[in-house]
Amino acid sequence: MNETYAFIEAEKTTHGVAFLCRLLKVARSSFYAWLAAAKTRTVWRAADQALVHENRVIHVGSRQTYGVPRVHAELRRLGRRVNRKRVARLMREHGIQGVTHRKRRSLTRPDKKARPAPDLIGRDFHADAPGTKLVGDITALPTAEGWLYLACWLDLATREVVGYSMADHHRADLVVDALRMAAGRGRLRPGCIAHLDRGSEYTSSQFRCAIGELRLRQSCGRTGSCFDNAAAESFWALLKEEIGTRVWPDRATARAQVFDFIETFYNRRRLRKHKVFGYLTPAETRRRHQHGLAA
Repeated sequence: MNETYAFIEAEKTTHGVAFLCRLLKVARSSFYAWLAAAKTRTVWRAADQALVHENRVIHVGSRQTYGVPRVHAELRRLGRRVNRKRVARLMREHGIQGVTHRKRRSLTRPDKKARPAPDLIGRDFHADAPGTKLVGDITALPTAEGWLYLACWLDLATREVVGYSMADHHRADLVVDALRMAAGRGRLRPGCIAHLDRGSEYTSSQFRCAIGELRLRQSCGRTGSCFDNAAAESFWALLKEEIGTRVWPDRATARAQVFDFIETFYNRRRLRKHKVFGYLTPAETRRRHQHGLAA
């Protein structure tokens, strides 16, 4: 119908509105109503174009990883009160998409001779305060020089990466270095739970000595159950998909990109929905906890 009204508008000086409306079997009142709303439609189209531009800027700033929820949350943080369905429609119409996470290969190699620690988490990946619950794991990043192994520790209260280490091996040294970094910068409380899988790196005497030295409590999920360490598994999927690189040219390049992702983007800029505070970055969530405790 809009095309019919647009034709009448274009030809009205030649044939007259009444004649064209009779010819095309439309009511003159409907044509004039459409004409009166033309200015409003122009304003809305201009507003939509401006919003599309903002969506693109936020999407590019997120390394082209944000979908509708985080783009909408970022707009609200910037003071833009806009309907989420409108954001979704414009992103869909202009091909602005977030990333979806893919499965990863497991590095868990259980030590059958070692006695595993009990599961102190029980799939409850929530913590009331920072420094009370950590989850850790190892993943492998493919490079042209061979695998680069990455060990990380996440604080469950903030989902901040508080400790990480990279090497061309995945011996116990790798996870111990990451744990010591977490203890140094994560303000861990005595008795903090360090939850992980039953890989041989985590059941080694070297790792257990570090756990005791740092006054932590070790917790282990079951062998072969990714759901027992789902928070760490989810972070690996997020990291690999949002970095975007499938194979790095060398380990140095992979190290640099992982460092940049964790330190400049994930911890400080990437929004995550907290069940109490709403959309915040991990660093902002930590500060919110600290201010709440101080208050």
